[in-house]
Amino acid sequence: MARSAQSRLLDLMARSAQGRLLDLTQAENIDLDRWTNARTPRIGVNWGTVSNHRLSPDTVVDLLKDNKIEKVKLFDADPTVLKALMGSGIEVMCDCRYVAVGNEPFLTSYSGQFQSYIMPAMTNLQQSLAKVNLAGMVKLVVPCNADAYESSLPSQGTFRPELTQIITQLVSFLSSNGSPFVVNIYPFLSLYGNSDFPQDYAFFGGTTHPVTDGPNVYDNAFDGNFDTLVSALAKLGYAQMPIVIGEIGWPTDGALSANLSAARAFNQGFIKRVLSNQGTPLRPGVPPMDVYLFSLFDEGAKSVLPGTFERHWGIFSFDGQAKYQLNLGNGLLKNAKQVEYLPSRWCVANPTRDLSAVANHFKLACSYADCTTLNYGGSCNNIGEKGNISYAFNSYYQLQKQNPKSCEFDGLGMVTFLDPSVGDCRFLVGVTYGNSLGLSLNGRRIMFSLIIFWGFGMFLV
Repeated sequence: MARSAQSRLLDLMARSAQGRLLDLTQAENIDLDRWTNARTPRIGVNWGTVSNHRLSPDTVVDLLKDNKIEKVKLFDADPTVLKALMGSGIEVMCDCRYVAVGNEPFLTSYSGQFQSYIMPAMTNLQQSLAKVNLAGMVKLVVPCNADAYESSLPSQGTFRPELTQIITQLVSFLSSNGSPFVVNIYPFLSLYGNSDFPQDYAFFGGTTHPVTDGPNVYDNAFDGNFDTLVSALAKLGYAQMPIVIGEIGWPTDGALSANLSAARAFNQGFIKRVLSNQGTPLRPGVPPMDVYLFSLFDEGAKSVLPGTFERHWGIFSFDGQAKYQLNLGNGLLKNAKQVEYLPSRWCVANPTRDLSAVANHFKLACSYADCTTLNYGGSCNNIGEKGNISYAFNSYYQLQKQNPKSCEFDGLGMVTFLDPSVGDCRFLVGVTYGNSLGLSLNGRRIMFSLIIFWGFGMFLV
């Protein structure tokens, strides 16, 4: 992390801490007994900003408050977002709980290139927190992907052999500083990447392909994955370490198994399971310490290297409208209020023109705008050639804030005031707030970005 960003973050945390409701300075260590006796975990969300169409941070904070979402994880230290969360004049008190060093640094695809940086970075940040008397309040974590550990059965879980040394050092650091182990678990990716993976095993409604592991029977992928991690930690001598689910969710578009009904079934099933305090076979009655759904919004500017579904994880669309009915434990999702849209007009292919020379224009539009819903398995995959062209033109037109010149395409485009949406294929109208403030080189997996977990409560001020 750059020194200026680190200093700014520490200053924000110090100022935030002045108004804390709970004194966490005594929470030097977290143990399973205290965790077990704690309240039922509440559902948090990941708030990413890698989008071409963004709501103002104040609108997003209001949306979080309206939905009683009291935990949010950020992927950068954007000043406008932090200011909105700090809540000048807003009935929110921010409370910085965790700072993550990197995100999924042990992915097999990285071939170990980041391992040597982890512990020096952790040590440096811990010393910085201590200097401003925040070491007992703010915990450092390293979110790991589930591919850091492996096993054919949960009880036999171990970390990958090449990670044993660094993971042992990391877990020792986490334990000595009272930090949990943060893991990102995605049953969707297991289903997406393996044609033999039982589809019903990815969800929480029971399966015809249960996994029997001694006396324990697993009927869903999450429990099996979670307990594989529990076993891996136990083999290192940390059987009692609390676990936070840093990311979990299901996309709604961009792949055959990514759709609204599947996303709702998975997320609602997961939420119900967590809030029931059911736990898992190896940790019965002990749910994860915290959970963060991925994600709050769709992010239409993310890399599609992992798959075109990567831009469609949101429980809300880019404009803060709930995609489907979902109960986070405090009622169904509520839409964002007072969203300011651009005028109701769209750019479409001109029906009177020969479109045989449209290929370069189509390619240009989709190189800037998000056209992933047109791909195989997407919600706009079956709207025909002219529909595809219109969708691409309109996506670019909205990205350019409906600049008239952005709909020219050498005379192949035209502006219409009739909504060209077809069935589930939605032709968007942009919002008036500024464009994306973030960039992504590899989907969610951005190395050594700053990730901040905020918990915030409601107060009258």
